[in-house]
Amino acid sequence: MALAGVNASAVLAAQARLRPYLAATPLHYAERFGCWLKLENLQRTGSYKVRGAMNALLAMRERGDQRPVIAASAGNHAQGLAWAGYRLRVPVIAVMPGNAPQTKIAGVAHWSATVRLHGDTYDEAKAFAAELAEQNDYRLLSAFDDPDVIAGQGTVGLEMAALAPDVVLVPIGGGGLASGVALALKSQGVRIVGAQVEGVDSMARALRGDFELRESATTLADGVRVKEPGLLTRELLAELLDDVVIVREAELRETLVRLALEEHVIAEGAGALALAAGRRVAGRRKCAVVSGGNIDASVLAQLLSDVRPRAPRRPRRRRRDIAPPTHTSAVRPLSPASTASAPSRPVEQPTSAPTPEVIPA
Repeated sequence: MALAGVNASAVLAAQARLRPYLAATPLHYAERFGCWLKLENLQRTGSYKVRGAMNALLAMRERGDQRPVIAASAGNHAQGLAWAGYRLRVPVIAVMPGNAPQTKIAGVAHWSATVRLHGDTYDEAKAFAAELAEQNDYRLLSAFDDPDVIAGQGTVGLEMAALAPDVVLVPIGGGGLASGVALALKSQGVRIVGAQVEGVDSMARALRGDFELRESATTLADGVRVKEPGLLTRELLAELLDDVVIVREAELRETLVRLALEEHVIAEGAGALALAAGRRVAGRRKCAVVSGGNIDASVLAQLLSDVRPRAPRRPRRRRRDIAPPTHTSAVRPLSPASTASAPSRPVEQPTSAPTPEVIPA
């Protein structure tokens, strides 16, 4: 499928562009979750977003477009774009909501990008960025609804292909990551399942035909708090996405804490979202994308203090793993020592082989 220049070939071209700049992130098996993790929290700037940003700037350079770039972002897209602009010497302006996490604001400023704080939501920042772009002839780069960005995010899927997963779980905000991963893996028969938070499910509603814009609920997953999903991404996901799982906020918080305590993986709210959804999805070889790890230290400390995750279930023992009892035709005689203290009653012969006791998990 091709849509406005977005197809599997565009994802492969993005992989070739990014290879000199970005290394592949590792895959980790989280045994207690029964799921593989694609650790994009270990990517440059702590998020997969740097892939789409870098690919877009490299594609601009190929086309001879030398304009400054402006983008609206809750944090991760802005950080990725700032790093890419620093490496390629492209001026970058990032418009961020005023309540964006301080660690993300500091990460953008670190790479010499100009930071403008505006509004309280991503959508308010987006409208202001569009106004500045029109006034100053900047290149407005969407965090998700751009062919080059989608292709860059799709390289996450190409790196998962060697695992041969049957199900891939992806967090959805505007839909850029899910669209790119679906383009990369759908032809291999992989099921693509999106994850959204209850009350922050604009893409799931749009795919059902509900296009009414509603205020998003407050959520730990600020990276996917998007009121209006992308147009390109919506069209792609309508054809390529297999399902969307809506996660409760309490499930998300517990999963993030369990990731830190049991797997020693630090994830932000959106980064733990796909794994939280994976508890409701069956699969022989599941893989969830941990999309980012840029969480404020104070938020993480508060979560570790407040959230008491339930103890993980013991792994189920299969009957074939239990050693069968030894069947004998006669009762083993007692030793002399035990005979002295044993009661003087006859020993009954078993009438049938004993049945092994199976303790349920």
